Amino acid sequence: SNQTMAQIKLAQEKLEKKVYTLPKELDEEVARLHLKNLSVTLTTLTQEQSDYLGIPVNGPFKSDHYRY
Repeated sequence: SNQTMAQIKLAQEKLEKKVYTLPKELDEEVARLHLKNLSVTLTTLTQEQSDYLGIPVNGPFKSDHYRY
């Protein structure tokens, strides 16, 4: 799934043929899609949780140094 979504993104944005680090949002979207197929629901962070963790309510949820 990640590879397919990455290919779609690369084609839509007409990027050069080179190595890219894809956005974390792409991996998180794939994870959400897989959870849906497993009949699993994922709750959304509250603003209080977001502020405490220091991350946006809608992600990305991992820090910049984290590599997927």
